Amino acid sequence: MRHLNLNALRIFSVVARHRTLGDAAEELNLTRGAVSQRIRQLELDLGVVLLERGARGVSLTPEGERCRIAVDQALGDLETYLSGLGDSGGQVTLHLGSSTASKWLMPRMAAFAERFPGVSLRTEVHSRRMSRDLGRNEIAIWPGGVSGPWPFRTAVPLTDIRLVAVCSPDFPRPDWAMGPDTLLTLPLLQDAHRRWERLIRDTGHTGPHALLNFDRSALALDAAIGGHGVAIVPRYMVEADVAANRLTEVWVDPAPPQDQLFVSWSEDHTGQGTVRRIVDWLRGEFGRHTA
Repeated sequence: MRHLNLNALRIFSVVARHRTLGDAAEELNLTRGAVSQRIRQLELDLGVVLLERGARGVSLTPEGERCRIAVDQALGDLETYLSGLGDSGGQVTLHLGSSTASKWLMPRMAAFAERFPGVSLRTEVHSRRMSRDLGRNEIAIWPGGVSGPWPFRTAVPLTDIRLVAVCSPDFPRPDWAMGPDTLLTLPLLQDAHRRWERLIRDTGHTGPHALLNFDRSALALDAAIGGHGVAIVPRYMVEADVAANRLTEVWVDPAPPQDQLFVSWSEDHTGQGTVRRIVDWLRGEFGRHTA
């Protein structure tokens, strides 16, 4: 095996997180061709195929998944080991999903800046749950089942994931309380979680169904705000838009929530008072009392 290029490993980590060369290239400020060339050279250096290329993106081979876990763990360790060099105590990295970032965190950034004026918050968006341990000054917000398994040793719940259907207050709809039979006749805005399809299957509704698909909840919600239909998402994502009268709830899933939103950090690193204060603030924003 030839001497490995560390920058190529970092590029591979970004590609593995996004699962598309285009999104990775945008984050890295490189061309798609340059990213592809670095990955192919890394595959030659390792002597294995890491990615399977497809029309909708890339997927990891078994060797690619092993490489991803190793690289993510190594990069996390490096960030932890190097965090004590220089004046980096004021930077905290928050790992979370893209729609949670845009629909829950962004409306609260002014309040965060006022509460933590000396903290530089770096957000890192993930389409999949992290598999490595968290390093110093890292926090993760992620959804999961109440019974686990949890990817991190320190995890506390923020809120139940209660699903609601929302649309613009001006969207034409019945003026009475809607059940699934009425709801499913409206234009439906669906994200990658495919919740409308599951509701259609579970209720046995025969249609017809007008489904418009998006790859992210935030995009489906923006379409709902624009008056294009009804989106179904976790309630915590729409609190700000409902309060501002950009959206209105038209249906609440009666089933007991199966998942919760968790916040995690590492207890393996000392001197993380800022991390604990931010965790307390996050819990407070969800109405959770801290110990």
